[in-house]
Amino acid sequence: MSSDVVIKVERLSKCFHIYDRPQDRLKQFMLPKIWKAVGMEYGQYYREFWALQGIDFEVRKGETVGIIGRNGSGKSTLLQIICGTLSPTNGDVKTHGRVAALLELGSGFNPEFTGRENIYLNATVLGLDQQEIESRLADIIEFADIGQFIDQPVKSYSSGMVVRLAFAVQSQIEPDILIVDEALSVGDAKFQAKCFDRLKKLKERGTSILLVTHSSEQIVTHCNRAVLLHDGAMLEIGEPRRIVNRYLDLLFGRERKAVEPKDADPTLSPPVQAVVQPRYPLSLTEDVFAAHLGYNPHEYRWGDGSAHILDFFLAADGEPYPPVITSGQQLVIAVAIRFATHLVRPILGVTIKTKEGVTVYGVNSETLEVDAFDSLGQAGTVVVPELTFRCQLAPGDYFVSLGLASRQGSDVIPHDRRYDSIHLQVSPDTSFHGLVNLEAQLRVN
Repeated sequence: MSSDVVIKVERLSKCFHIYDRPQDRLKQFMLPKIWKAVGMEYGQYYREFWALQGIDFEVRKGETVGIIGRNGSGKSTLLQIICGTLSPTNGDVKTHGRVAALLELGSGFNPEFTGRENIYLNATVLGLDQQEIESRLADIIEFADIGQFIDQPVKSYSSGMVVRLAFAVQSQIEPDILIVDEALSVGDAKFQAKCFDRLKKLKERGTSILLVTHSSEQIVTHCNRAVLLHDGAMLEIGEPRRIVNRYLDLLFGRERKAVEPKDADPTLSPPVQAVVQPRYPLSLTEDVFAAHLGYNPHEYRWGDGSAHILDFFLAADGEPYPPVITSGQQLVIAVAIRFATHLVRPILGVTIKTKEGVTVYGVNSETLEVDAFDSLGQAGTVVVPELTFRCQLAPGDYFVSLGLASRQGSDVIPHDRRYDSIHLQVSPDTSFHGLVNLEAQLRVN
């Protein structure tokens, strides 16, 4: 293993035995031994469930790697094997350095011991001697910030207090590898901010971090790379934004299908019926989305093809397709959407993200309560929705995502999603800093 590789996972697989009845477990324990002793062939009384199959990846020193996937995809099983609390069926995991982990709330805590006593217990298990624990005790207690409860039994703690104390212990010992499994989702916003600030400092000192979360924002904000798990298999590893986009595919319960102009229903050849006459120069028949200034050729497009976003129009204070936008300008984004099949109450969504993938603003036709969408969706028709807003964004690069979907019971069915399809470049502005200009006014009375 290379000197800068702290975690190496090779061909890792884990199989669990599933028993339909309690007596089957007893039979499996006893009968094969008897049959083997008398030289008879024997069967099995369980079903195999492969929680992980053939996982391969490496984590380097100082790297933060996010692990994302739907519930049941194998994330927690993978972390338990890396931590050594679970043995693999096949494959191997090698780690280099001290490993600290936040897997389950209260794991490693004795509920009868006080918080202070559990600090000593956990720190000792993690390899610290008495002197080292004493030198860091004050920092651990201060970080946990649970007041007088530090000398009360852990069994009296709330879930938030437990994770505060657990994170304080694990992070203050400055491990070589820190593994966090959804634990930070329990804390309040203030505590989460403190935790991520601590993770940043640990990373700067060379700690490698494995972060499991369902939050796509945390993945793109805090991780260098991301791993996508699905049904126990590793689908992809790479740049966080790309991995998050693919995760969103899986979240809707559909396999990704690229939407291309050739996917259009051939029965919808021109002319098509426009529901309203567009006020802007938009194509109602051909997909010319990529022909305009501001189009991002690296967009991520997918859907089932029941509708197509054919074209877009962008204007800033009346200037069409501006190369640069000034904060404060009035923006208009209009799109031409063709329905290939009949859809009931289609939903149009628009999201603006930073170049790092952090969502600045997102809205859709349902949250805006646009009643007109209730009557749209007839096969063979084209509609031209128009979104207007004042651009109060800070200087920098932003990407607009567009999506057309509909509901089928509790499921959201994506028809044409164009993630990061329009590039917005906002010119420098020294009158404020941050992400958004709130146009605050300051007075002295």
